Amino acid sequence: MKTFNYVIKDEIGIHARPAGLLAKEVKAFESKVTISKGGKSAEAKKLMMLMGLGVKCGDEVTVTVEGADEDAAFEAVKKFFENNL
Repeated sequence: MKTFNYVIKDEIGIHARPAGLLAKEVKAFESKVTISKGGKSAEAKKLMMLMGLGVKCGDEVTVTVEGADEDAAFEAVKKFFENNL
């Protein structure tokens, strides 16, 4: 299992467009990617759950990657966050 924390820089937060792109990104991997904020968590492959976290600009999220290809998934997800959120 690999984990990193990230402070959201996108001024709108995790809204429909980046949530959709993130869901598409993680579907390429076998590993489970979980986003957590304020005691709630959502699997990144599930768009509506992800948007339901209500992540806004300045919020810190914890991203957990666990599974067979977690090293590759971790790097891809971390890069996605840095480039898009």
